[in-house]
Amino acid sequence: MIRFRFGLTPLAEVRPWGRRERPVLHWFGLTDGWYAIDLGEHELLRYSERTVRRLRGDGGGPAHPYADYYVVRLWEDLLALLPAALEPVPEDLADFVACDSSDWCWEDTPEADSAAQWHGDRSLYTGYLRIAPDIRCWRTVAGEHDAMDDVMNVSWAHPSDPEGEIEFAGPATGRVTVPTSAFVAAVTELDRALLEAMERRIGELEAAGPPPGVELDLEQLRREHRDRAGWLERARRYAYATDWAAVRTGAAALLRSPGEDCG
Repeated sequence: MIRFRFGLTPLAEVRPWGRRERPVLHWFGLTDGWYAIDLGEHELLRYSERTVRRLRGDGGGPAHPYADYYVVRLWEDLLALLPAALEPVPEDLADFVACDSSDWCWEDTPEADSAAQWHGDRSLYTGYLRIAPDIRCWRTVAGEHDAMDDVMNVSWAHPSDPEGEIEFAGPATGRVTVPTSAFVAAVTELDRALLEAMERRIGELEAAGPPPGVELDLEQLRREHRDRAGWLERARRYAYATDWAAVRTGAAALLRSPGEDCG
């Protein structure tokens, strides 16, 4: 099972962007909220109880235990990931796609660059979080007719916080497989739910107007909303094309053992 869950900050509590003398709101900023990923028995992007207590103790901490940011970032980065994640990974590259890049034997060649880019394109960007977990997604297809052999691999690794303040709940590392159809359905549901929530939010603002003293272009807000409604379909139509010869050559070089010459 996989599900992308979120909640939006109440509209009256959303903080405008910009300088104090000229606060502004826009589509991105209006998605302020929290989100998490339900993955099998795990909750990714959920903070530990100790971290939640510390955040609440600082005053103004979240009332929930999840990553606290603009929900649109999760949505945008999943759509950016989707074309690469849906490309089936050949069996001979299974070890490479699943490995940790910190162990690579780096070298400066076009093939190594191609392999590193191919590997990185299957990572969900989380770099805006203070202690960013490494979440990766890649597809493997073992058979032609059995849907159970067509799966999405989702792995995660939580780095340690040098200051010891931020930690996530659950295992530090892990990997779960879900049917590819379930992964696509979860992304589709996130898209539907976020767009519907934003439709309601925009409707409220169109009816009541922006908060006093806050700059908000309602016509642009509505145009952007209509445009974003087509982003998922564009992501699903995008054909991710791999130069397999370059990736295989680069992967073989990057995976050389530490005792070998790294060039």
